[in-house]
Amino acid sequence: MSRPRVRDTGIVPGQMEPGPHNAITDVAGVRVGHATLISGEGPLRPGRGPVRTGVTVILPHGDNLFRHKVRAAVHTINGFGKVLGFEQVRELGVIESPIALTNTLNVGLVADALIGHAIERDPDIGIGAVSTVNVVVGETNDGYLNDIQGRHVRAEQVRAAIESASAGPVIEGALGAGTGTVCFGWKGGIGTASRLLPAEAGGYTVGALVQSNFGRPDDLMVCGASVGREIQPPLRPLPRQASPLPDKEGSVMIVLATDAPLDARQLWRLCVRAGAGLARTGSTYGHGSGDFVIAFSTAVRVDHAPGALVMAQPVVADEGRAMHWLFPAVVECVEEAVLNSLFRAETMTGRDGHTTHALPVEQVVDLCRRS
Repeated sequence: MSRPRVRDTGIVPGQMEPGPHNAITDVAGVRVGHATLISGEGPLRPGRGPVRTGVTVILPHGDNLFRHKVRAAVHTINGFGKVLGFEQVRELGVIESPIALTNTLNVGLVADALIGHAIERDPDIGIGAVSTVNVVVGETNDGYLNDIQGRHVRAEQVRAAIESASAGPVIEGALGAGTGTVCFGWKGGIGTASRLLPAEAGGYTVGALVQSNFGRPDDLMVCGASVGREIQPPLRPLPRQASPLPDKEGSVMIVLATDAPLDARQLWRLCVRAGAGLARTGSTYGHGSGDFVIAFSTAVRVDHAPGALVMAQPVVADEGRAMHWLFPAVVECVEEAVLNSLFRAETMTGRDGHTTHALPVEQVVDLCRRS
């Protein structure tokens, strides 16, 4: 039997209503795909295994993203990470490729695969007057469970994730980019959630997807309950010298989507509020954490080769009224997405016998009800 999402247990994060799937794909057109690699047991053999890793891709729409870009923004909460493609997004305010999440040492190979995929769809990229393509890759370190030096995610996995990307319910837990991650000392992974704005605020949707790999066990909070002070992960075997301990600060990737017609500056404002959602779960985004946010809007497509110098496009004008609802929607989505990544992930044993246990949902629910 699959493990429940947090809302399935009767614990309800926040006050706003979720979308029909309570997922980032509730934003119309958004698609999510995963490719998961699990193989081998026993001692670490660098470059060979055991393998506990993968890739997750988020597509703002199903058409050619290079030709039909979307408004976007990025934000660094804490910069101890190796994300790729952020500077051009900051400069131009658009995303023009699928967003990929993977492990730290696999960023280069995943980026190469995204570039290859873009060139296949647009053979003129980099030739003549056609510009190069800016791919966006995020990462967290899954080296406690995975042979991270092996860089096992290759072009075939990236392609499989893109080709399998779909709308509707999103599979969560220990798969894709979350296969080998650890959150608050428990098994982390991929989680998602969404919120619906009321009609008075446009009736828009906000969705979040996280790759959770952060937090110290003592700090875990679930809807205001200090779970980490009462429930601790089982003792773990000591890792090899210089192996990343899963109870250190770790990292998180957050992807936000909305159908509200926001420009890049307004999307950046949403990115900044994602940190409040992390804080609700107990994160302090410390010195050694890489905490990054990517946000995009599906409301307007930005043509690579526009037919006119100037065009009229919708944009939120009453920013105060819109942000009154968009900000809490982001905070609630991020909080619930992190909790879903924990509730859904199953116990996993990786290299050198390192085991990261599933969060004991029944104990957590009981504690929350008594708090």
